[in-house]
Amino acid sequence: MSESKKDLQKQRRAYAARLKYYEKKKQERMAKAISNYQSQEAKKKPAMEVENVAPIKAEAPTSPKKMKLTEETTITTGELQLKWKKLVDSASAPKYGSDRAAGADLCSAEDCVVPARGKYLVSTGISIAVPPGYYGRVAPRSGLAVKNFIDVGAGVIDEDYRGEVKVLLFNFSDQDFQVKTGDRIAQLVCEQICRPEVKEVEELDDTQRGHGGFGSTGVSNA
Repeated sequence: MSESKKDLQKQRRAYAARLKYYEKKKQERMAKAISNYQSQEAKKKPAMEVENVAPIKAEAPTSPKKMKLTEETTITTGELQLKWKKLVDSASAPKYGSDRAAGADLCSAEDCVVPARGKYLVSTGISIAVPPGYYGRVAPRSGLAVKNFIDVGAGVIDEDYRGEVKVLLFNFSDQDFQVKTGDRIAQLVCEQICRPEVKEVEELDDTQRGHGGFGSTGVSNA
């Protein structure tokens, strides 16, 4: 194997590792913020006594695969619904790859090219309405990241946004990336929103880390 191919494989592995690390940290921060918010809300609610309450029979959640391809469609998982509307004929339905997939795949509604070392805003041809209290996070697909150096940017869809969903693709490779109509280019993950009150203070709480910034905690796990 030539040195150039070895370097390319090394770059791909490093890029995939960085992407996985940043996604893990983002999920950890979001989970911690939600946990703190729920704990604060629980403390605000007065204790309630419940007597003689019959047990509630749990209903089986609706399979995410149960969907109809119409002009306006709902993807249902349990009691939560992700509603989407078809804006152009070439649009495809958001679709979960498996029963436990975190994100629904988003498809391109156009043929286009993401230039080498460049970017392109890809049309999906759909608009969505996420469940109340949630936002849509447009995340990269691992296969495109590892094999083609394709990443996703500007991936926040607010709860009240009703315009077309577009995916900003970045191409970090030295070759143009071809996108065909119907290609799965990203995935949509619905995440719960934590909206704490914004409050200005004179001083912040002291922490062990303090002002330590980039690289201050090192990389060793020892």
